[in-house]
Amino acid sequence: MSKNALVSFKGTKNINTEIQLTGSKSECNRALIISALSKKLVKVENLSNAADTVTLNGILNNLEEELEVEIEESKTVDVGPAGTAMRFLSAYLSAKNGNFLLTGTERMKQRPIGILAEALKTIGADISYAESEGFPPLNIVGPLDQKTAQVKIKGDISSQYISALLMIAPILPQGLMLEIEGELTSKPYVDMTLDMLAEVGIEHTWHGNSIAIKPQVFKPGTLVVEPDWSAASYWYSIAALADEAEIALPALKEKSLQGDSQIKNIMKIFGISTSKTDKGIAISNLGLTLDTKEILDLKTCPDLAQTIVVVAAALGKNMAFTGLETLKIKETDRIAALQNELAKIGVTFTENNLVYTLNTDNLHFPDKVTFATYEDHRMAMAFAPLALLINEVEIEEMQVVEKSYPYYWEDLKKAGFEVRET
Repeated sequence: MSKNALVSFKGTKNINTEIQLTGSKSECNRALIISALSKKLVKVENLSNAADTVTLNGILNNLEEELEVEIEESKTVDVGPAGTAMRFLSAYLSAKNGNFLLTGTERMKQRPIGILAEALKTIGADISYAESEGFPPLNIVGPLDQKTAQVKIKGDISSQYISALLMIAPILPQGLMLEIEGELTSKPYVDMTLDMLAEVGIEHTWHGNSIAIKPQVFKPGTLVVEPDWSAASYWYSIAALADEAEIALPALKEKSLQGDSQIKNIMKIFGISTSKTDKGIAISNLGLTLDTKEILDLKTCPDLAQTIVVVAAALGKNMAFTGLETLKIKETDRIAALQNELAKIGVTFTENNLVYTLNTDNLHFPDKVTFATYEDHRMAMAFAPLALLINEVEIEEMQVVEKSYPYYWEDLKKAGFEVRET
């Protein structure tokens, strides 16, 4: 039976702590695929202990020996709820020798994969849908017989589709000429992929909407994974909701490959400053929030959306947001989830022509609120900091944080929160 977390914070709301964050899940999962494609010429350091990364690492290690010999029978590869693993492995397995059934949880079977699968089929991959058209599970028979280097893919659905294709490009006989159709959302994640490939000798050209990678050999090297800026965002949230805060986050870089490092600029709206230290960065609550009428565009950092929206709501900011289209196909429909849970504190979150607006006119904080997570790690971590404003916050399915930040509850305790299992 799933356990819930009962979170509270007694006494003065002053946070003074140092938090050592786990490695970036986004960097780790790319590094693991790159290492596997290089046949371990590329090493990885500071691996994340997030469940998604542990899952992908385990799958790749199990496949390593089997991919060197021809596999007659279909092998089931189960990614569970790990969406990044599903997308990256769709491309990876297509390029490798074997017969695979790539599957996941029931929710994973509801998350579209058709755009990536059809792009891979254009190149020459042997992929079919085992159940519903356009969705996992996938039957994959590799290695693909490359028919063309030219492939088009929509840029406004998921940057992970693009990253999955780019990572296999160097080992394809013809390389890849990838044309991005329409607007590219989450561009920093594509930049991250290309930068990590460049670190191990893989060159690319990017002109307009076209990215080209020729067939190349990976150079031996080590990819050192930075701590996770997505996890850091929850500490920015805590700093914003506290009366006073000084939080040290060692090993984070001001200039980072991670798109979610944008949190340091966004959170200035809520009075949070970021400073460089000898060990990493430190964040402080300046006690001064800004009134902004600008619409905040989150298309390049959608994983920050829940954190930012919840903080704005809790601080009574009637803000508007764009760039949230991809939230509906994440671990849950994150728009619907936010609407449902914000209603519990009197806040509405409405959409009109892709602009999402908070109305906090009826904001109130009951003595206790139970928030649902919808099996989504980011819902749990976005809403738990409200314990700084609500006497008791209960978070359902507390174990969901294992997906990206397994030590979240322990770190909250370190910062002065009381966390009890119920």
